Amino acid sequence: MSATTEKQMRPVHVKNKTAPNVPGRRSFFDYRDLGVTDATQGAMRAQITEAITGMTEPTGWHYHVCEAQFVYTLKGWVDLEFETGEQIRVQAGESLFIPGGLRHNELRTSDDLEILEISVPAQMETVACERPADLPA
Repeated sequence: MSATTEKQMRPVHVKNKTAPNVPGRRSFFDYRDLGVTDATQGAMRAQITEAITGMTEPTGWHYHVCEAQFVYTLKGWVDLEFETGEQIRVQAGESLFIPGGLRHNELRTSDDLEILEISVPAQMETVACERPADLPA
């Protein structure tokens, strides 16, 4: 028996209309809980994150204290930059995997951004940090 099954995970089915809004990291997003945190006893979180309006300024450099974060874009797009120097736009139908601790900055989003966001574990702290010094301006 694996450690995850020892946590007594259970199936959960959530409909879009009944997924409750929950507090989130950013005031310009709405967050809908998909019930995975409770079903996994905190081993994983899944939520829909939807823009209230497009971002008007970058979030600032930060990283997440977690094992991993996975994002699948349902609508719109989000532009990000990473400590690796890479800048990408993740558009509808595309996914992004971010290892825990990787410094990044969300630069802008479309007004209609909607993403499925999964984190392991469910509890994910966001830590503000400085822009990496070795990145080109």
